[in-house]
Amino acid sequence: MKKKNFIKGIKDGFPICIGYFSVAFAFGIFAVANGLSSLEALFISMTNVTSAGQLAAVPIIAGGGSFIELGMTQVIINLRYALMSISLSQKFDSGITLKDRLLIAFVNTDEVFAVATSQRGLLSKYYMFGLILTPFLGWSTGTIIGAVAGDILPSIITDSLSLAIYGMFIAIVVPEIKANKSTFACVMIAIALSCSFYFIPILKSVPSGFAIIICALVSAGIMAIVSPIDTKEAEENV
Repeated sequence: MKKKNFIKGIKDGFPICIGYFSVAFAFGIFAVANGLSSLEALFISMTNVTSAGQLAAVPIIAGGGSFIELGMTQVIINLRYALMSISLSQKFDSGITLKDRLLIAFVNTDEVFAVATSQRGLLSKYYMFGLILTPFLGWSTGTIIGAVAGDILPSIITDSLSLAIYGMFIAIVVPEIKANKSTFACVMIAIALSCSFYFIPILKSVPSGFAIIICALVSAGIMAIVSPIDTKEAEENV
């Protein structure tokens, strides 16, 4: 039964692995293009496993930002994973210890969470270990191959490929903003604030990490006041 659950987890995680490989490949190129070495890019991916957080971290690291700036940026961007881990823990069986939970939480990405919560019944640690193994390998392998390719390929190609990771986030956001006017407004506010930090001289001195934090908190805060989520509607959608 243990082996069966582990293999099922690997099979369920394999599609995630394939998707992560392409995104991580783009991240590897992006990291090298910003001055990081191939091993540094790999180390970041193996110790973070978060595309949005890593994308925001690279410019901060490359620009010599402070640890406080880097840490606060990661907390804001990745706070959702803590909430997802709390939710996912409700589906664990009694055989999953605290150490197991910490390991699973480390690779509890959006896609892993979606697959795990869609399973019927309680989840064993063997299933979860199989489920997180293949995505982790895909993310790490894609990063190192992309980073090495970034060192070898001509700059005109790597510059083009480094934009792919931005395209991924655009593809994620566009369907949501088309379906929800409030989300569209929130994104527009964030874009306007981001442009302000880039073009207004007095704001250009603000480190990029803090600019991301301010844009995220202000845009989300404004929309939380102007257009709060209907609790009943949210429960019906769940």
